[in-house]
Amino acid sequence: MENQAEFATFMHSYQDMVFSTAVRLTGNDAQAEDIAQEVFIKAYENFPTLRTSPTAGGWLKTVTTRLTLNHLSRYRRRWRFFSEMRTEDDAEVEFPVPDTLLSDLDASQRHERVERALRELPEHYRVPLVLYHFEELSYDEIAEQLRISLPKVKTDIQRGRAAMAKLLQRAGGV
Repeated sequence: MENQAEFATFMHSYQDMVFSTAVRLTGNDAQAEDIAQEVFIKAYENFPTLRTSPTAGGWLKTVTTRLTLNHLSRYRRRWRFFSEMRTEDDAEVEFPVPDTLLSDLDASQRHERVERALRELPEHYRVPLVLYHFEELSYDEIAEQLRISLPKVKTDIQRGRAAMAKLLQRAGGV
């Protein structure tokens, strides 16, 4: 293919975005690499259109998100959403997050700490949080993507935030 060099440049431009999207959702580098490879195979098949498209980045992000969610749904029996679990007294989980939790860190340190905490979260916490905060999907879109109810999405995100706050506090020695 005469466009191999052009595709290699295209792939290099987007590889970090594709990989980071997949790894945030899966929490696993090896799975994210496999998904990224699959995304770029699809991109290669559609390269004649993508090479001049101003929305190529959005297309790649959408394909990455969908492929990752498909991958996770194949293994759904292995995990449950947090809201499917109950505390002993069925009480709502509350966990206050100090406003100063990450304020003493520079941007790269905050990014690193958040990414590390995301990787530690089980999939049932991580997926709704990433879709909401990083992929900027609405609650309705998340419910549709994950095939769950809207109240369940809201509960999972709230409880995921609480779990994330605990991880960030532990990492910060607070």
